[in-house]
Amino acid sequence: MFDISAVVTVLTVSAVGVMIPGPSFVAVVHKAVSGCRTDAIAFVMGIVAVNLIWATCAIFGIGMVFKLFPWLAAAVKIAGGAYLVWFGLRLIIASRTAGAKPQMKPKSTGLRAAFFQGAAMNTMNPKSIAFFAAIFSSAAPAHVSTATFLAMLAAVGATALCWYGLVALVLSHATIAKAYQNAKRTVDRICGVLLIGLGVRQITR
Repeated sequence: MFDISAVVTVLTVSAVGVMIPGPSFVAVVHKAVSGCRTDAIAFVMGIVAVNLIWATCAIFGIGMVFKLFPWLAAAVKIAGGAYLVWFGLRLIIASRTAGAKPQMKPKSTGLRAAFFQGAAMNTMNPKSIAFFAAIFSSAAPAHVSTATFLAMLAAVGATALCWYGLVALVLSHATIAKAYQNAKRTVDRICGVLLIGLGVRQITR
């Protein structure tokens, strides 16, 4: 039997989850303003793919696994926070060594590379892990029909794709990208500090 209420619940929870600013949002913003539009969209697709994986794990009981093995949840949280700190530091260091002359046309890093960058970011994103392990797993029913399960996954993918895709499309506009290139060092440092702050917050709370 198709459970429309379960799909609506998942759609609502997922929409709220992706729209709350976190590491993935900061990463999408930076990718959009610093790279070409196709790379930004590929980066978003990597995030969406991992969201689908986390959603599947949550429906099949990842939240229960973390409850049974709290040390595993703590290890994942620390590893994710450390990754964000490392990523933020890398942005800050790169901003110091960047040339003073701005690039007027962002260069593509390759769709495959951008996709895996987005996937890696979201895989190690402690906010995403905590959301799917705690909030999403509590809201999404575990025992549903195949059609309901697929519809719930579609809802998760659609909300992430629409939100992050919109951010990527808007911020990768030529005018905004040009403005970024003129203030590259400052923007990179701001994004780096935000990611470090989010990582430290995740590790210490």
